[in-house]
Amino acid sequence: MSRGKLKVYLGYAAGVGKTYRMLAEAQELRQKGADIVIAYFEPHGRKETIAKTEGLEIVPRRVLMYNGSPFEEMDTVAVIRRKPGIAVVDEFAHTNVPGSERVKRWQDVDAIQEAGIDVLTTMNVQHLESLNDQVFHATGIRVRETVPDWVVDEADELVFVDLTPRALRNRLERGVVYSQEKARRAMENFFTESNLTALREMALRHTAHEVEEKLDAAGAAAVTGEAPGELAAAQAPLKKERILICLTGRPSSAILLRRGKRVADYIHADCLAVHVGDPTHDREAVERHMSFARNLRVDTHVLPGSDIPGAIAKFARAEGITQIFMGRSAPLPWWKRYRETVVQQVVRQARDIQITIVAERRR
Repeated sequence: MSRGKLKVYLGYAAGVGKTYRMLAEAQELRQKGADIVIAYFEPHGRKETIAKTEGLEIVPRRVLMYNGSPFEEMDTVAVIRRKPGIAVVDEFAHTNVPGSERVKRWQDVDAIQEAGIDVLTTMNVQHLESLNDQVFHATGIRVRETVPDWVVDEADELVFVDLTPRALRNRLERGVVYSQEKARRAMENFFTESNLTALREMALRHTAHEVEEKLDAAGAAAVTGEAPGELAAAQAPLKKERILICLTGRPSSAILLRRGKRVADYIHADCLAVHVGDPTHDREAVERHMSFARNLRVDTHVLPGSDIPGAIAKFARAEGITQIFMGRSAPLPWWKRYRETVVQQVVRQARDIQITIVAERRR
């Protein structure tokens, strides 16, 4: 049984028309004879979007009790049991209520694909894990529900659903997206024109990158099919980029990981993360960052020892690292002000390796 395909409708804010576009395609597929069902749909009271579900089979939701209140979630087991050709799943980045079999809806979608079912789904660009810090810096809003970039990268198709910020604000004013009072509050906070412009730019850049990736992959496959030896000869001199991210127990390590992994993805580099030091010091924080790194598909390593700069430099050379990502060193006390910081020591000991110091941008 082959794995089902994934098609993602990407937007930059609620109301641009992702779900409407997805359901419009679902209707077209149904009319062509496809066996398609709605596995999960969030109407948000939008009449035009709700109308697009007419005639489509809807798999009943599962009701879970949490803190004495009922919550409805997608019934993944029922969808797989129904075994349609295509399942429509709204809000890809959604976090399931505690007690669900899986934490995230994208994990439910993965299970549906494993059952051989194609999936159409929706999400906004601010839910991409690697953009979390950029979104916060641009908008002041920390997005809590995220999807690892590799999940979206592995989608078979990405459709960018676009609408200018001015047109979206006009829709808000007309009450198409939210009720009038909720729309007014939204336009004063998250849906400002500057926020929407910044998010739209991120979405356009990410979509362009995804398109280039798939075109490059298709081109490489085509050339490989025609002249594999020629391609191998042409590519042989190129050195593979390898990025090393240095983690500590500080919160800024999460920023480092997002930044380093995004750069690695853009330049097709291998990505590793390392922590040097006493494994009992800041163990909980370090393990949290390591777990986050593994979730992003970053290869993790822990090196014991007290010579942090030396261990980093030695490990980097042994692993063929071409770029090292580090956070700024904590300020030294006045009686140590003439000593080198950890970052300065790494720069001195790894002169042959490019080192990027990632700033902790604050609003």
